[in-house]
Amino acid sequence: MKKGYLANGLFGLGDRLINELVAKEVRAAIPGVDLYVPQENMAINDKAAYADSLAIARADMKALKESDFLVAVIDGVEIDAGVAAEIGAFSMLDRPIFGLYTDTRQQGRDNTKKIDALVADGTENQFMYRNLFVVGLIKQNGMIVNSVEQLGEALKNTKL
Repeated sequence: MKKGYLANGLFGLGDRLINELVAKEVRAAIPGVDLYVPQENMAINDKAAYADSLAIARADMKALKESDFLVAVIDGVEIDAGVAAEIGAFSMLDRPIFGLYTDTRQQGRDNTKKIDALVADGTENQFMYRNLFVVGLIKQNGMIVNSVEQLGEALKNTKL
């Protein structure tokens, strides 16, 4: 049985809903997968209870070490700090990482008006920046996809 890990923020409603959607897609793409979704681990993420930093680190690192692949949502103003840490830790295992980056500002990269505006005035940046170190860690052993559907296809077409 394949094991996977889903990395994303989990505190806001939007993140929790995205996690449910992505987990559903991963589980459909790899039937029988044992997918670790931190928000589903109530031992460390029941916010009415208590788990200290060491308990959280131990639980998540154990799941990372046991996983065959990582799915990391890299949307947001910045890549979530926890997600970036999970990508960094998992990259040391030389196993596949699938970055999910759905930001609509990726569209229009060939629009010369956008590029000319950026060249003329750096504050007219109509594109998003992702930390290149983190992007490189993903690309070393994996890929970045732009939709949940592309993620499902990538998972189906990658030997895990």
